[in-house]
Amino acid sequence: MLDTALLASVAHQMMSSNTVDVNGKSVPVRRTSKHRLGTLAFTMDGREYQAIEQNAEKPSRWGQLAREGHKVVQFKDSDTNRFVAVAVDGEVTIYGGGKRSKVSAGVGETR
Repeated sequence: MLDTALLASVAHQMMSSNTVDVNGKSVPVRRTSKHRLGTLAFTMDGREYQAIEQNAEKPSRWGQLAREGHKVVQFKDSDTNRFVAVAVDGEVTIYGGGKRSKVSAGVGETR
């Protein structure tokens, strides 16, 4: 199960800082060469994940939200190379499984 509170925290910190605190460990936010989007790799529950700032130039609904000024971060499982969640302005949505889990940054409660 994904820790939505941690994902919300990572997304918030990533969009406002050059480093992110993940379980007491400082992880640097790197920038992609072409679009200068923020990205970082981190471990959660023994699995590797990657947080990626949404490219506003993409025609997807997430790209549209980024163009409108929303802070959008996608989360990808590094082992399966699949996107597992998205955070929009601190609210996390878990992909798959039918029921969507949402949590706001700093709250830590599933809605």
